[in-house]
Amino acid sequence: MSATENSISLPPELLPEDGRFGSGPSKVRADSLKTLFEAAPTYLGTSHRQDNVRKHVGRLRSGLSTLFDLPDGWEIILGNGGTTLFWDAASFSLIDSSSQHLTFGEFSSKFLKVVQEAPHLGEPEVISGEPGSCPSPVASTVDTYALTHNETSTGVTATLNRPSEDGLVIVDATSAAGAICWNPHEVDCYYFAPQKALASDGGLWLAACSPAALQRIEGLSSSSRWVPAGLDLGVALSNSRQDQTYNTPSLATIFLAAEMVDWINDSGGLGWAEQRCVRSSGIIYDWAEQRSFAQPFVVNPLERSPVVCTVDFEGVDADTISAVLRANGIVDTESYRKLGRNQLRLATFPAVEPHDVQALCACIDYVVDALG
Repeated sequence: MSATENSISLPPELLPEDGRFGSGPSKVRADSLKTLFEAAPTYLGTSHRQDNVRKHVGRLRSGLSTLFDLPDGWEIILGNGGTTLFWDAASFSLIDSSSQHLTFGEFSSKFLKVVQEAPHLGEPEVISGEPGSCPSPVASTVDTYALTHNETSTGVTATLNRPSEDGLVIVDATSAAGAICWNPHEVDCYYFAPQKALASDGGLWLAACSPAALQRIEGLSSSSRWVPAGLDLGVALSNSRQDQTYNTPSLATIFLAAEMVDWINDSGGLGWAEQRCVRSSGIIYDWAEQRSFAQPFVVNPLERSPVVCTVDFEGVDADTISAVLRANGIVDTESYRKLGRNQLRLATFPAVEPHDVQALCACIDYVVDALG
């Protein structure tokens, strides 16, 4: 950081109350941390197979079923690891032999790579879109369609539509789950990690599974296909039905996620959370469109994410802006490292207060003005 950057101090009255705007790990609500602290003496450091932990796993599973308004026969399953591990598990336990993948950013491309390198699966069909845009699936003869609800690297949100009545539709919802509405009739497996919209920490994956997805999991788990136990979704399913995980999970992650789900449900549910995120992201998009030095990266307003806002800058270095903000306690506004654009990436998950988003925009204005 140069001396000029070091010399920029934001006026205290401009600063947001909470300066966390990261796209994951994301801001954790103070009330959730307080409740965890109060529960810690009899919760943390205890066996994950005992009732005191299992009741919180059950609370999380039940809360998510309510949040997503899941039809009869659907189940919430969970396991150790995050979305990256779930991609490996899906290659063993959800894809039978063939799949179609939409790729339009870093994370959708990573799942494709897992499947391409799996020796027991056929070469996948690929439908690609340029970063900042979103392609659509096409009906095919594949047994699995792999979609992404919100591409965290680029700030693009997709509309989830089942391309065919044949084949499972599995959706990476890591930065969307708990913040963007979706229709279970268009999806069979909606999987995610809790360190984004659910304002928790990493080390866990969760998945809402339809009867068809459960049947596929159980069928492949009992087949002759070799599957490592830690990647066997059949093992995860049997443990989840007992409100536990195969191996010891992060108990804090489970508790914080359950707290956030309860807070959203008590506040009005998924529709309420989505509108809150739309309000916050709208502040950023409107601000960017009104500035000569900034513009939203995603051109199509209908594809702009309500939870991950990517903003391009011209005539001023976005990395310098992020560095000044970080020095003043406003953190994790940097662009996605592999996208390579002069931009900021700003999260507006449900835990983020809209008035803090307004303050963030004012702080960016101040920094740009100070940099000349």
